[in-house]
Amino acid sequence: MKRGAGRGHGCAANFGLTAGALNYRPSGVLRSGHLQTLLSSVWPVSWLIRRRAARLCARAQELLLDCGDGVRLQAFLSSATEGGTTEAGVPGAAAGAGHRVAILLHGWEGSAEATYVLSLGSLLLSHGFDVVRLNLRDHGATHHLNREIFHSCRLPEVVGAMRSLAQRFAASRLYLAGFSLGGNFMLRVAADARAPGSIAGAVAVSPVLDPEATLAALERGPAIYRRSFLRRWSRSLRRKQRAWPGVHDFNTMLQLRQLRAMTAGLVAQCTEFPSLAAYLEGYSVTGDRLATLRVPSSLLLAEDDPMVPAADLARLAASSQLTVTRTRYGGHCGFALGVMGPSAADRFVLEQFERFELGSSAR
Repeated sequence: MKRGAGRGHGCAANFGLTAGALNYRPSGVLRSGHLQTLLSSVWPVSWLIRRRAARLCARAQELLLDCGDGVRLQAFLSSATEGGTTEAGVPGAAAGAGHRVAILLHGWEGSAEATYVLSLGSLLLSHGFDVVRLNLRDHGATHHLNREIFHSCRLPEVVGAMRSLAQRFAASRLYLAGFSLGGNFMLRVAADARAPGSIAGAVAVSPVLDPEATLAALERGPAIYRRSFLRRWSRSLRRKQRAWPGVHDFNTMLQLRQLRAMTAGLVAQCTEFPSLAAYLEGYSVTGDRLATLRVPSSLLLAEDDPMVPAADLARLAASSQLTVTRTRYGGHCGFALGVMGPSAADRFVLEQFERFELGSSAR
């Protein structure tokens, strides 16, 4: 197994996975994992990212995807070529053109409008990818679309979204990228036998590896992260309750004001899992979960991530399909190079997609 050339470079621990490389060496205050984690959401950085993503957003067309079992998920398609249509008549890649379609997935309580999604999407669009920004159930303004509430083990509907997009872009290859919980979902999609065969590969940036470890990290870490997630999740629960009057009552759960207690309440009230531990294990990617990866997959994680312990990389199944890049700095979904241009994570995803494309051509 190859190893990185030092702590400033990407490196993998000695556990039988392929090591990737990322020459990421931030300077000064950008070596703070907390600053990296928060930077893209702070004005004026968030404004600069949205300004850079103006072309991506101007070209966006809403899609409502049939994901099976009556589930609908919302997505936004931005085509790299103007005026093209899919075989289904939807604006996008021209039928038979063999365009590359990038499917991007946000983290928990994020959305298709998250700054890190917009930043990556704008870079990929400028390099000729059609870009699909997918919303998970009950994320963004989608609480009305499906009766039952979101939870992190709803993998079949995300796989269903990929199958729907594969049909829509029948002549194209699909390139998957996700952040945080979205990265966790994309890794599970890449290991799922039901996923469409047109997927060229998947990239996960700061993915949740062991949900119990992430929950514990949030509990012992700075309060700003817990408060942010509690505020956004509570707002989402209230929106779901208003969208489905008489169906949902989350008032008791909302009074708990603690992530672990609220998650346990969600599990008991809204899922069939027998315990919180069983639910968290249900979407863990440690252990043997990634042993069945069906396509090349890349994972990027920083050692100073305040939410995902890098030590858990050692608990991933060895797979010839998985490349792990571990950096000293970067925070959680950060990897900023400054405040003006794409992040190192954005460039990493683009490089991995190009590597997947070469591999697909060789096959």
